[in-house]
Formats: sequence, structure tokens, C-alpha cells
Amino acid sequence: MKWFRRLTAALLSLILAAPAAASPAMWKFGDADTTIYLYGTIHALPANFQWRDAKLEKVLESADTLVIETMIDKDPAAIAKLMPPPDPTLPPILDRVPAKSRPPLAAMIAKAGLSPAQLDPMPTWQAAFYLMGAMMRDIGAERGAGVEQNLTPVFESGVSGPRKIEALETAASQLKLFEDLSEADQRELLAGLVDGSGDAKRDYAKMLKAWASGDDKAIAKSFAKDEDLTPHLREVLLKKRNEAWTVWLKDRLDKPGTVLVAVGAGHLAGPMSVQSMLAAQGVKVERVR
Repeated sequence: MKWFRRLTAALLSLILAAPAAASPAMWKFGDADTTIYLYGTIHALPANFQWRDAKLEKVLESADTLVIETMIDKDPAAIAKLMPPPDPTLPPILDRVPAKSRPPLAAMIAKAGLSPAQLDPMPTWQAAFYLMGAMMRDIGAERGAGVEQNLTPVFESGVSGPRKIEALETAASQLKLFEDLSEADQRELLAGLVDGSGDAKRDYAKMLKAWASGDDKAIAKSFAKDEDLTPHLREVLLKKRNEAWTVWLKDRLDKPGTVLVAVGAGHLAGPMSVQSMLAAQGVKVERVR
């Protein structure tokens, strides 16, 4: 399931030859005393992947606030508290995917250094997350090299002192999106992850190249062609979140300042993009790169 690999922490990354000068897309809107930049991100990148350029540096210098999707607690214990407790009544993890997907799922679990028994008491969505994390490590993608992880230090310290960092969602609310999915949807996530694992590098190579080139049309096309993203999941994981963010962004215009909003590139591409929703509410958004 390609879209799941993109939506969950950008989910995969690949060391590949990027454009000589990477220039991810950026948009801007505002009023007399407020300027808001929208910057599409990849949450996990290969180490030393170069994506910051002069245009972004100027925005970083002028912005007084950074807004990201969510704040990730640096304390593993705090993150663990957000996870559901083990449930020994759940069916075996291998039984939660179609028969054809069971051998590759077993192989993924073994490659991750886990056993089925360790995943059996986890909700299906959580087990999928664990396997996704292992897949990222196997490919060499690092969350520490991702966009948000490298933007936040710029605002946490600096010559002029720390600046504001805000989040559109809490970690708990993001996890709840998956917790609230039906078991059928959760199993679709897991099966899609397993069935698409063989194409993960190729699929993400295309996505990363499109992002680094600022090709939002290619990103939108990739999402539109993804048949695994059912209308219900598209509604829950993309449309509703973008709608909520659009309300927040429009309200933010009432507060003076310069804001850099850095969110996953998929939220800024296609007909359900944040920009499209802002435009529908009469807010003019222009692309500045």
C-alpha cells in the first residue's frame, strides 16, 4: 500500500541521486501584517541528503514561528505511554492478513528481528508501525535526517534566541486517527504494507525525486493513482486533517508575524491540498518556488 508508506512519517526513504540543487516546493499567503509560508516535507531522509537552499534560508531568517504537524517527545518512555496496552485476546498477527500475505509477513517479522508472538498482542495498526520502522532502518532512512528534525533546532536556538514552535496536532491525536480505524481498515494497512514491500524502494525513489524537484503535480498524481487509498481512508487521513489545518491557518492570519508551516508534501498536492481548500475560502495562495 504505497500511500501508507508515504503518510506514516514519510515512511520510507532511499539514498539516490537527487537533483543537483534540490528545491522542494513552497507557497505563500498572508495579509497586511501576516505572512505564512507552506513548505512540503519528507519526514525521514537519508543521512546527508541536501535539501536546504538559499530561498528557504531567507524564510528561516525572517520567520518568527515554525509550525509542524506534531511535536515528537524525545523521551521514549513518554512515547510508550501513548501506546495501547498489550491485548492477549487479539488473534495471531499472521491471521490478520490474507493467506497469500502470510509468508511475506512472516519474513518481514523475522527480518525485523522480531517474532510473531511479540506482535500478536498489539493492535493491527501498531504492529504495522513496528514493521514500518524496521523497514525504514533497513533502507537507511533516518527520522533524524528528516526535514522537521532539522528545522526545529533552527528555531530552538540562534543568534536572536529561541523562537516559537507550534504543532497542528498532538502525538496522541495522530495515533488516535489509526486507533479509530475499523479492524478491517487496519488489516488493509498491514496487508498493503506487506504486499507493497517489494516495491518500496522504487516507489519512494520516485516520490523523493518529485519532492526534491518541487514537482507537486507528480506527487499529486502518485496519490491519485493509488488505488489502495480507499475513499474512507482518504477522507480520514487526508481530507479531514487538511480541512482542520485550513481552518487553523485562516484563523492564524489574525495574528501578525511570519510563519513557516512545514507539513508532509502529500498534504500540499492535488485537489484536496491545503492550498486548494484555502483558495475555496477566498484565500489567495501563490507558489514562490
